[in-house]
Order: sequence, then C-alpha cells, then structure tokens
Amino acid sequence: MPQACVFCRIVSGEIGAYKVFEDDRTIAFLDSGPLFPGHCLVCPKQHIDTLADLPAELIAPLFANTQLVAKAVETAMNAEGSFIAINNKISQSVPHLHVHVVPRRRKDGLKGFFWPRTPYRGEAEMAAVQESLRAALAAILPSASARNIPPA
Repeated sequence: MPQACVFCRIVSGEIGAYKVFEDDRTIAFLDSGPLFPGHCLVCPKQHIDTLADLPAELIAPLFANTQLVAKAVETAMNAEGSFIAINNKISQSVPHLHVHVVPRRRKDGLKGFFWPRTPYRGEAEMAAVQESLRAALAAILPSASARNIPPA
C-alpha cells in the first residue's frame, strides 16, 4: 500500500469516508466531490493503479459490487439511471483503481465531459445520502446487510 494513496488510507481506516458498502475485497464510499448527491466510488481494497492492472480474480468481485452499488444508487436517489465510469491515468485524480457510480436524470445538465460538480450542503446531507444508500443495499441483500454494510 503506497503511503500517499488516499484510498488505501480509507481502506485501512486511517482516514474516514462515508462508506456505503464493504466486503473482504472491495469498498464503496461517497465521492467527496460528487457530480450529484449519491455519486459513489467502488474500489478494490488492494492497491491497484488501473483497470489493466486488475488481477483476474478481482474482476468479478469489483464489477458485481459495482452493479450492486449502481442498483442502490438508482433506488436510493430516485434516479432514472446511472453513469458508470473508470478513468485510467488521464483524469484519474487518485492513482488507485475506482469505478464512479453516478445517479442520472434526464436533463440533469451533464453534457460531454465538462460536468459541473454539485457539492453536498454539508455533513448532514452526506450522512442522509449514506443512510439512503445503506438502506437500499440492505433491501437488495438482506441476508448480507449486516456483514457488508459498515457501521457509520
């Protein structure tokens, strides 16, 4: 784990994040600079720079959990759909593989790649969005909810 990697520091618990999902191989948390509320990042816990570096045994867990988080984001945020993206090197602000899951609505203002950021209005809004996502995940995976959804 590179010491400077902010996502590795989140995984280790060294710094906090608004986690919405976690298992033994992946973690998902709210993006601190979201396109819209509910914008999550899904990452392997192991430090991996880019998608090309992802070991074969982590492909299924990463993308299965991305699919799960996307369902939860759409449900919790009453979104009409979602945008899923990975930046590799260019525009990858943190050099640790992560998948963006962004709630989308028709006419939401996202055009091309010049997207306005819509910050949270504060900690209370982030906590409310986190709880909505956790509830949606628990509804999708009721038997695994206690195991996979980290405490606040």
